[in-house]
Amino acid sequence: MNLTDKKIAVIGLGYVGLPLAVEFGKIYSVLGFDINAQRVHELSSGIDRTLESNEEEINSSVHLKFSNKKEDLRQYNVFIVTVPTPIDQFNAPDLKPLLLASEMLGSVLKAGDIVIYESTVYPGCTEEDCVPVLEKFSGLKFNVDFYCGYSPERINPGDKVNTLTKIMKVTSGSTPEIAEVVDQLYKSVIVAGTHKAPSLKVAEASKAIENAQRDVNISFVNELALIFDRMGIDTQDVLEAAGTKWNFLKYKPGLVGGHCIGVDPYYLAHKAESLGYHPQVILSGRRVNDNMGMFVANKVVKLMIQKGSVIKGAKALVLGITFKENCPDIRNSKVIDIYKELKQFGLEVDVYDPHADAQEVEKEYGLRITSELGSYNAIVLAVSHNEFLNLDFQKLKTDDKSVIFDIKSFLNRGLVDSRL
Repeated sequence: MNLTDKKIAVIGLGYVGLPLAVEFGKIYSVLGFDINAQRVHELSSGIDRTLESNEEEINSSVHLKFSNKKEDLRQYNVFIVTVPTPIDQFNAPDLKPLLLASEMLGSVLKAGDIVIYESTVYPGCTEEDCVPVLEKFSGLKFNVDFYCGYSPERINPGDKVNTLTKIMKVTSGSTPEIAEVVDQLYKSVIVAGTHKAPSLKVAEASKAIENAQRDVNISFVNELALIFDRMGIDTQDVLEAAGTKWNFLKYKPGLVGGHCIGVDPYYLAHKAESLGYHPQVILSGRRVNDNMGMFVANKVVKLMIQKGSVIKGAKALVLGITFKENCPDIRNSKVIDIYKELKQFGLEVDVYDPHADAQEVEKEYGLRITSELGSYNAIVLAVSHNEFLNLDFQKLKTDDKSVIFDIKSFLNRGLVDSRL
């Protein structure tokens, strides 16, 4: 099998696409493509605002170029699509970015080309939704003139240990021959190896259930936190005791957001419902997790009332707006639910996050993060950024009535009034 003639274009240069383009660019001729001209300009200068790749890593990818011009794609014969696949306000899959990318690729597709999708989708999406768009805009026939692959992304944003090349990659292709080509292509850069799935649908389903499984497990401990709160016992104490048994799964309660765990179960549920099956466990887990922000806000207000604070006009500080610690990624952050709920109670709420981009936060959530901290009647630690360990919480408190709620069980237990 000759891979030396493969010229790869990676479509979408976010948390998933950029590390992929960088790795492939060390071996193959690679074009990193993004419709965002500013993003392309920054990356061409070695600047990655997602912090997934540094200037040295980008420059070490000697065969990598960047562009936002569609015409440049015509020189390439393997296209890897890594655009976002979010959900809409009704928790239904939003395939618009994926279909627009497919439409664009269809207009430059040539005979013999391969389109590989990495974006998280429901089983069947590649063949049922994307392929018809590719055929329509290319005038070519699937599995005769062009081919498809699916290899679900497994990037863990902010993780500098489990990086792209160290995570086994699931691969698949639309024919046995193409499946082998796709597998060998990824195998050439993924040190951890690959797993060749028997079909596109199997590969798509594997990604969906990875995150649905984590979502359900976290929803279980979140529900325990709701129960134990009513009992007046600490959830972490219970989990530590139960965790002394070798086969107990040590999941922790918390907010479940981000681009994967808080989204992918809805894709799987959507497909199931289209086939006449209404999933019980998956959706019940989603309901529990989606309501945790509201629970935290209500708990904070109750603690304030117990201490004799006046709620209306009180000042609250939310520490962290990103969806995970030590990472600038704000996609689908559930911290916003706490912010909105506290605002509805009449509190004045500051949000502080040293990792988040202020412009992105304002654009995405319509709030301005603060750069100067004052004194507060309530403090909610929502994200366990390392910087928060250095804060003087006694100075942040207005008085002895001030409440500190630790969602992540991150702070010294003696500092906080309550935690999940």
